[in-house]
Amino acid sequence: METRLPIEALANKVLSELERLDYAYNTICGFRAFYKRVIAFAKEKDEIYFSEALGREFLKEKYECTIDYYKEPMPKSVKGPIRMIRVLGDYQLHGVIIRRIVKKKGYVKPLQFEKELIAYEKECELNEYSKRGLRTRMQRLFFFIDYLDSRKVQKSNDISPEIISDYVKTIYKYHEKSISSILTTLRVYLRFLYFNQYTDEDLSLKVPKQNKYYYPHIPSVWNEEDVIRLLNSIDRGNPTGKRDYAILLLVTKLGIRAGDIKSLKLSDLNWQSKIIDVRQNKTKNTVTYPILKDIGWALIDYLKNGRPTSDSPFVFIRMNAPFEAFGKDANLYSIITKYTRLAGITIPRDKKRGLHSLRHTLASTLLEQGTPLPVISEVLGHFSSKSTSVYLHTGLEGLRKCAIDPEEVLKND
Repeated sequence: METRLPIEALANKVLSELERLDYAYNTICGFRAFYKRVIAFAKEKDEIYFSEALGREFLKEKYECTIDYYKEPMPKSVKGPIRMIRVLGDYQLHGVIIRRIVKKKGYVKPLQFEKELIAYEKECELNEYSKRGLRTRMQRLFFFIDYLDSRKVQKSNDISPEIISDYVKTIYKYHEKSISSILTTLRVYLRFLYFNQYTDEDLSLKVPKQNKYYYPHIPSVWNEEDVIRLLNSIDRGNPTGKRDYAILLLVTKLGIRAGDIKSLKLSDLNWQSKIIDVRQNKTKNTVTYPILKDIGWALIDYLKNGRPTSDSPFVFIRMNAPFEAFGKDANLYSIITKYTRLAGITIPRDKKRGLHSLRHTLASTLLEQGTPLPVISEVLGHFSSKSTSVYLHTGLEGLRKCAIDPEEVLKND
């Protein structure tokens, strides 16, 4: 494809490609009307070709948008115009329309890659990847497959280092953490293709490496008073309240992940030994937790007086028919938001208050009490204590106690 087309010809090619990709009629009409304004603007500026500078100038004059739209987050007010300008630039550079990152339900695998994609999914399942992890991995991979399909690549052995390089250029505008995840997914898949003889060359070696430092996200934590208010706001006189109280106690007191709570089975509760055996979905490790007194009574109250009659092997189930386990995509977020509102707890905009934040709170509390990081790591079920080290940022009281008085140092000098 020619890399430099007059802007009107470029817009027409984009519109034709949108039709080929089965974009909605109204969407195409919106693109067509927008590109007419861009073409008119280019004529006013005596510009024949589209350029990123022209796109930025158009957005600035017509929409008062002054951001560098390839490097900064898109403001909601101009998200549509920015997207349409990006499509022009992407098509001029790559000859394809790069799909936005949105979750697709029922992804249809291109026929030329279907065999290896199915084989790769099976291998991931054999390696016991968690369902959530596999879903995320495949979602990232599908964008690369879509790119190959758009570039008219007919088989895996036709993938070239140049195509990989071109694809990587399309992701540089994402957050560095997202880029790292995409590159890792790409590298693993290309290595799989080579080891299983779908490609003659190990193309994983052609995926560029990202030079980055480990910048962990500092977790959001609750203060003790708000946790107590949250638990006290639950109506333990009704079945749903009994279930939700038991769930929140398991998170606040033991730090069990939401996914592990969903998959907790009745057979995992060892009442005689007063322990809970949890095989973690994320790490595949089995972790043993104590059934503390308040947790034990909360579970008994729920199981005897709140849990609907059901053949389900899972401890926690839906309270409305059908009385089955929570859905695979349920993150139990609605439980915590419900009682946060009832308790009248105000959440700052920059803070997260999901179930995971209660795990963070437990970790920070243990840290303040002087619990060693390896022990906290074991309690939370972290695969590496590196994940746990982020809580050092939240254990401010403990760090203050370690602070050295400069005058004391000078005295002993």
